Amino acid sequence: MQGICEINKKRSMPFNVPIFLTWLRVALIPLVVGIFYMPEGWLSLHSQNIIATAFFLVAAVTDWFDGYLARRWNQTSAFGAFLDPVADKLMVAGALIVLVQLDRVHPILGFIIIGREIAISALREWMAGIGASHSVAVSSVGKIKTTAQMMAIPMLLYHDPFMNLNIQWIGNWLLIIAATLTVWSMLYYLRKAWPLMKDKD
Repeated sequence: MQGICEINKKRSMPFNVPIFLTWLRVALIPLVVGIFYMPEGWLSLHSQNIIATAFFLVAAVTDWFDGYLARRWNQTSAFGAFLDPVADKLMVAGALIVLVQLDRVHPILGFIIIGREIAISALREWMAGIGASHSVAVSSVGKIKTTAQMMAIPMLLYHDPFMNLNIQWIGNWLLIIAATLTVWSMLYYLRKAWPLMKDKD
């Protein structure tokens, strides 16, 4: 009986503070999106911008804290390693789709960034399947891309001028930089993976 309990314990989904923060980030995604689809008249567009930006910033903070706490408290897990990038990609994709619909982001930029995330996720899964996931580890270009992206999206969600700064213009240029680095990093990952692809063929 004790052995069965141990097996069930191992099979159960892990739950700790870092994973809770990741789930919180997942829960915030529909709030970032849904705030713009409330019945007309409930909130002004400016209020919607502020609330969506606040939700996104909270989600972005949890993205940093969950990884930091998991390492500091030694609470890393396979499930957490799976859920964290999924939450990140859903957060970015959901925000970009809304921004495209609001005509604050050009559809091509949204397609480049979302399409790259899908392609690289598939590539990483394939590389992990052949035991070569280290070949597509996160590069410095990818980290800069993520930083530019995570700065651009809250600016574009906020949209309105802030302290005489044209937030929309700054956010658009940051997103253009992010999209450029997105293509660059994708080519980098593909170049790293190409020799293994040819060997497997």
